[in-house]
Amino acid sequence: MEHLTFLRRNPRFLAFGFLTAFFSSVGQTYYIAAFGPAIRGEFGLSHGDFGGLYALGTTLSAACLIWAGRLIDRVDLRLFTAATAICLIAACTLMSQVQGIVLLAVALFALRFSGQGLMSHTAMTSMGRYFDRERGRAVAIALLGFPAGVALFPAFGLFLLERVDWQTAWMLLGLGLGLGLLPLLLWLLRGHGERHRAHMLRLGSGDDTETTSRTRLPRQWSRGEVLRDPRFYLLSVATTCSSFVGTGYFFHHTVIAEAKGWSAAVMATAFVGYTLGNVGANLVTGPAIDRWSARRLMPGFLLPMALASVVLALFDAPGYAILAWVLLGVTGGCGQTLLGAIWAELYGVASLGGIKAIVAALGVLASAGSPLLLGLLFDLAIDTETIAWTCMVYVMLASLSAYAATRWWQPAGD
Repeated sequence: MEHLTFLRRNPRFLAFGFLTAFFSSVGQTYYIAAFGPAIRGEFGLSHGDFGGLYALGTTLSAACLIWAGRLIDRVDLRLFTAATAICLIAACTLMSQVQGIVLLAVALFALRFSGQGLMSHTAMTSMGRYFDRERGRAVAIALLGFPAGVALFPAFGLFLLERVDWQTAWMLLGLGLGLGLLPLLLWLLRGHGERHRAHMLRLGSGDDTETTSRTRLPRQWSRGEVLRDPRFYLLSVATTCSSFVGTGYFFHHTVIAEAKGWSAAVMATAFVGYTLGNVGANLVTGPAIDRWSARRLMPGFLLPMALASVVLALFDAPGYAILAWVLLGVTGGCGQTLLGAIWAELYGVASLGGIKAIVAALGVLASAGSPLLLGLLFDLAIDTETIAWTCMVYVMLASLSAYAATRWWQPAGD
């Protein structure tokens, strides 16, 4: 009920956050992976070869995101959003024209940079910046776009592939985004100027010295101060772990399914399970952040992913595929919501875009490494169970890192 009341008070801006998260799916692993078999067949690539190209494009995306992501602190959100949407449309068009390995790498970079990078960055930064007392709830509602994308975009990609070749599918997607996405996002941002002025007043940066905040603001850290804070790196171990392990499982889900004897129908159901786990965790985590703080919740969000790895290591029955992906969804939902709030809670919002750009770049780098590393391991005939156990150990160590960082933290305003 509280979610619905909050949604009725802020319908357009929350819809903007939802849609930017949702359409980041165009550059996310789970959508691109749907085209993996067709692309590998077209260019004669092994799992490791395709994972390597994907890693290269993703790594370059992370490097560019460190610079481009901070522009959201300096550029009007409407202009930043328009540029991001245009880049995404151009990336789809480029993917539809790929004729060789080099252009494929460039197209993968463009998709990862504009989709997974900038669209996700826009959603998370805008929600974290313009909501204060109800930041957790705002992030939770807007970030429902991510699980909605997981549920719908892979099925949409397979739907297109049943009717047209993979390059035509990308052309049709780019055309649809060009006709609908950009004007819709700009319409949802009508009146944003007033929202931004209120935000600047709350920070004490406007002409009016009166603040509109009802709560004590934390100290506003600069990006340089954050980069000199060792606690930032301890938390980053946990945030990048989720990206690394989750991306690896999603990118190579067809290989895992084949090894376990799981059909495509089972995996489709597992993706639905992921969505349900993600949405449920998202909706619970948002109010929990508003009540207890993101700092207190951070150490536990990776534990369902550790359990998912144990399930993948021990069990082969089809039902366990669904259970594993539900658990991955729980970590995904908790993590997305926490990441939308934690950096603003700990470091303030004055440099939030620049801080989140670094965080996003680290996450993108982590998501670049796992398709390559796991692809090479699969090429070397390392079994799924060994990989899953290794991921479980990594996840537990990352959880301990988050616990150490948050135990070390002083209350906001330190």
